[in-house]
Amino acid sequence: MKRIFSGIQPTGEIHLGNYVGAIRNWVTLTDEYDCIFCVVDYHAITVEYEIAEFRKRTIETALILLACGLPPEKCKIFVQSHVPEHTELAWIFNCVTPIGELERMTQFKDKSKQHRANINMGLMGYPVLQAADILIYKAGFVPVGEDQVQHIELSREVARKFNARFGDVFPEPQALLSIAPKILGVDGGAKMSKTLNNYIGLLEDKETMWEKLRTAVTDVNRVRRADPGNPEICNIYTIHRAFSENQILLDVDKGCRAAGIGCIDCKKMLFKNMLAELGPIREKALSLMEDTDYVIDVIRAGARDCGAIAKATMAETRGALGVLV
Repeated sequence: MKRIFSGIQPTGEIHLGNYVGAIRNWVTLTDEYDCIFCVVDYHAITVEYEIAEFRKRTIETALILLACGLPPEKCKIFVQSHVPEHTELAWIFNCVTPIGELERMTQFKDKSKQHRANINMGLMGYPVLQAADILIYKAGFVPVGEDQVQHIELSREVARKFNARFGDVFPEPQALLSIAPKILGVDGGAKMSKTLNNYIGLLEDKETMWEKLRTAVTDVNRVRRADPGNPEICNIYTIHRAFSENQILLDVDKGCRAAGIGCIDCKKMLFKNMLAELGPIREKALSLMEDTDYVIDVIRAGARDCGAIAKATMAETRGALGVLV
């Protein structure tokens, strides 16, 4: 079976954007692929973070993956730092990756602007570690959004450079582009993010979720209830596309353009559909919070299984390098 690898950082509360853009798609992919999903804690330390909360966030991230429908029977879930071969392979890949390629990475440029006081080698080398994450398991496919395609291209380039110098060891992974709509934050202007405080958390209670949705920005040109709107530029309609059936989408589109429905009416319909899907996930997550020992057992078992694969790949890699073993 073809293998997939993907990762998620434990840096903050999992939100609607994470779920629609990645996790929900991962659940579907488990039916067709051998899936490995990783809580990438080493990636998370490239920027400042709450040290006291880090272990808790790591467990919570794995817990939410389980609650969303990624049980150990269908995939492997583990924590990046529990398989040290990731960082060993990253160092080797550092030795075949041109600095110029890393300096051109859009994410490095963006993060450097956001964290001017902490522009570190980890930020620059982030895509190299990401390449190691993928290639240590010889994954053929990586589900990503458009903003990560550049990193997958670098992973392919790293594999080519290693293979050209040391022999054919690694495949060139392909990006599996998500068809999910790109959800912005409730401010309607930026990507949903806890840092920007414009997010709707996946496990937030109904009251908090509704308050955030109720006050979320819609079509800024629709000032009054009687003004016609344009769903194509409304973030609420984009979220509708992720949670509502086609007939509702058609009704909302027509009602918005003709001012037949107001923004609050539209949001109420959306909220109902969101709760129908997210409610069971929240219930499952709350149940798992009462049994975190199970969650820890799952990620340790995942690390054992993935560690065996990683050790075999590193043995092959060391042989290709010609180092003394």
